[in-house]
Amino acid sequence: MSAHTRRSSFLDEVRDYVIIGFGLLIYAVAFTCFQLPHLIPSGGVAGAGAIIFYGTGFPVQYTYFGINAILLCAAIKTLGWKFCVKTIYAVCVLTILLSVGKDVSLQYAAAHPELATSPQGLPQYLPDAFMSCIFGAFLQGFAVGNVFAHNGSTGGTDVIAAIINKYRDVSLGRVMMLCDLLVITSSALVPGFTIQNLLFGFCTLMISSITLDYVVDKRRQSVQFLIFSEKYDDIASAINRTGRGVTMLNGAGWYTKAERKVLVVMARRRESDNIFRIIQTIDPAAFVSQSKVIGVFGYGFDSIKVKADKASRDKEPQLKE
Repeated sequence: MSAHTRRSSFLDEVRDYVIIGFGLLIYAVAFTCFQLPHLIPSGGVAGAGAIIFYGTGFPVQYTYFGINAILLCAAIKTLGWKFCVKTIYAVCVLTILLSVGKDVSLQYAAAHPELATSPQGLPQYLPDAFMSCIFGAFLQGFAVGNVFAHNGSTGGTDVIAAIINKYRDVSLGRVMMLCDLLVITSSALVPGFTIQNLLFGFCTLMISSITLDYVVDKRRQSVQFLIFSEKYDDIASAINRTGRGVTMLNGAGWYTKAERKVLVVMARRRESDNIFRIIQTIDPAAFVSQSKVIGVFGYGFDSIKVKADKASRDKEPQLKE
C-alpha cells in the first residue's frame, strides 16, 4: 500500500469518527431537549433507558451503557472489530453526552424558572409536545442515519439491525422499527402514562425510521454514465485513475453507420461532479447520459445479501443418454 493510499485511508477514518461524533451530539440534543422533557418514549436502548427513567428516576446513561456492553460482547464476532470499535466509541461518547445533556438541562431549568418542566425537572424547550415529538424524531433519524452511513452505530437495536442487514437485504430503518415497537409499547407500563404518550412514541418511531432510511439511501445512491466521445481512451484512463472502473462497449451510429466506442461507468452519486469535470476537461463536446439506478452490487459498491439456494447450487446436472 502506497503512502498516499495509507494517508487517504487514515483521513477517511478520522472523518468517519468526526462525523459519527457530530451525529451523536445531534442525537443527544434531540433526545435530551425534545424527547425526555415531554415524556415521549422512543426506540432503542436509549428509549428503554428513558422508560426506566420515567418510572424510577434511574439515569438513562447508566441503563444505556450497561445494556450496550452486553450486546457488544455478543456482536464482536458477527460484525467484526472494525464495526464494533466504532460502536464502542459511539456508545462511550453518547453515554457522556447524555449525562452532560441532562446536567446542562437541569442547570438551564434552574436558571429559567419561567419554563415548564417535566416531573423529573427537565425544561420543556418547546411548549407544544407534538412539535417537540416531530422535531426530536427528525433529528434522531438524521443523526443515526449519518452515524450508520459512516460505518458506526449508536448501539442497542442498531447493532441488531446491522447484524440482520449484513446477511439480508432489509432496510435498516425497517429492522429498527420492528425491534423498537416492543420498547415503545412497554412504556404503557409506566405509571401515569397516557395513550397520548404512547402515540407520540409511535410517531417518533415512524419519523425517525423514515429519516434514517432517507439519509442512508441518499448517501449510497448510485448513478450510471454512458459516455460517447472520440477521446474515449483519455476519458476512460482519467476516470480509472480515480478508482472507478470503466467498461468499453462497441457501438455504431444508425444514421452514419460509423463505429464508435461507448464508455459505461457506475459510480456513487457524490462522485458525479468529479466525473463530469473529467469529461468536460478532456472533451467538452462529449455526449453524456446520466441515470439513477436502484442498486449496484459488487466490488466497490454494496454486497449481495441474498444467499444462494444450496440445494440448487449443489445439484449436479444429470446427463441424458
